[in-house]
Amino acid sequence: MVELPGGTFRMGDAFGEGYPADREGPVREVTVAPFAIDATAVTNARFARFVTATGHRTDAERFGSSFVFHLLLHPAAERHVLGRVPQAPWWLGVTGASWHTPEGPGSDLEGRADHPVVHISHDDARAYCAWAGVRLPTEAEWEYAARGGLDGARYPWGDDLTPGGREMCNTWTGDFPHRSERPGGRTGTVPVTAYAPNGHGLYNTSGNVWEWCADAYGPGERVIRGGSYLCHASYCNRYRVAARSHNTPDSSTGHGGFRTARTLLPEGPAPA
Repeated sequence: MVELPGGTFRMGDAFGEGYPADREGPVREVTVAPFAIDATAVTNARFARFVTATGHRTDAERFGSSFVFHLLLHPAAERHVLGRVPQAPWWLGVTGASWHTPEGPGSDLEGRADHPVVHISHDDARAYCAWAGVRLPTEAEWEYAARGGLDGARYPWGDDLTPGGREMCNTWTGDFPHRSERPGGRTGTVPVTAYAPNGHGLYNTSGNVWEWCADAYGPGERVIRGGSYLCHASYCNRYRVAARSHNTPDSSTGHGGFRTARTLLPEGPAPA
């Protein structure tokens, strides 16, 4: 974990680029106490240790299905497709999709121990936290940490998405949701330490996977932050550090994970 001193920062969208329904603004000063937060999202390897120790079954496993991006569906899983989400037909409900079979039956985690665990519900994330003696970050803590010390910037590294033409995060490149322009048409997660860390030493607070926060978004929903490998300016520009979205606590998808936090006690006076 990275230990942060806390303090007052400007939280919210300073550019007016958010979706009104997401309630990113107005920009306001928020104060957070000292805390520690994971430098990376929780990996498949870390989550596997939790499952081995506790026998935890994720919500996706208990419910029997989860949602997989259509271009990632494993060929063996085609007969396990339950249907498409009407408002977002690129999402397929797939029987047997879960954290250890992320593209449906026939898929596995080979070569992805250091990728973020996905198909994790808010309830699953809280169960992991209880086992590990940590907690989910508040939304304010998450944004404070994601900003990396930059005041009001769009991204963890500044205002330009690709400074000098350099790719800084794992978001969608191409014609969403039909074609990826990455080498070999690659999409999906990348290792949690891919790309450079921000000024606080946190990796991938823009893109890769959505991350659960502790806060309620509204009745029956929880906040998610950071965007994912599917975010793109043409559809979902929520890879900005001020951006926010939401989901129900028992929901899981192939681009949803989490990182954890811990409260730090403020330093007291030196002994006399």
